[in-house]
Amino acid sequence: MSVQIDTNNSVIMPEAVFIIGTYDENGVPNAMNAAWGTQTDFNEIVISLSKHKTTDNLEKTGAFTVAFGTVDTVTICDYFGVESGNKVNKIEKAGCHVRKSELVNAPIIEEFPLTLECKVKSWKPEEGILVGEIVAEQADDSIMTADGHVDLDKMKPIIYDSAIHAYRSVGPVIATAFEEGFKIKKSVDKWDN
Repeated sequence: MSVQIDTNNSVIMPEAVFIIGTYDENGVPNAMNAAWGTQTDFNEIVISLSKHKTTDNLEKTGAFTVAFGTVDTVTICDYFGVESGNKVNKIEKAGCHVRKSELVNAPIIEEFPLTLECKVKSWKPEEGILVGEIVAEQADDSIMTADGHVDLDKMKPIIYDSAIHAYRSVGPVIATAFEEGFKIKKSVDKWDN
């Protein structure tokens, strides 16, 4: 039996833990924790944001980075979500190290092993929708496979569980995409829909 629940507690999973990095007009780095986003094309990310120091910075620089939260960075991630960049230099207080992206005017936070470098493609403050063009991706060699792919088992990404306000780790591979369904389809022609 199912029960109807309040839509304010809807569980839509997974919600990535995005750490958005920006510079202000004086070149001071800032970071915030955001969950309401997704990849919408091969080189595009969309994130829903309310007004923050980060959104002020986006309007001034036209660029940002998106680092992915991990098991090892969960404390930093949560701090970036509970502190205001209008009150304190969060990067400094968290003890993080940054370097400037070579391609966009935004910081890469070195404590995070995977970071997207993005240009603002569209920012609609009245709607709170940020669309970014992904121009590059930085990955620490500690999370890479021998054949040059990001290994999520090594990276240990986390997701945000909005139902209970918690962080969860991403688990192991359970099946191979574009193969598992063929157990039912039983067709030689995999792409014949």
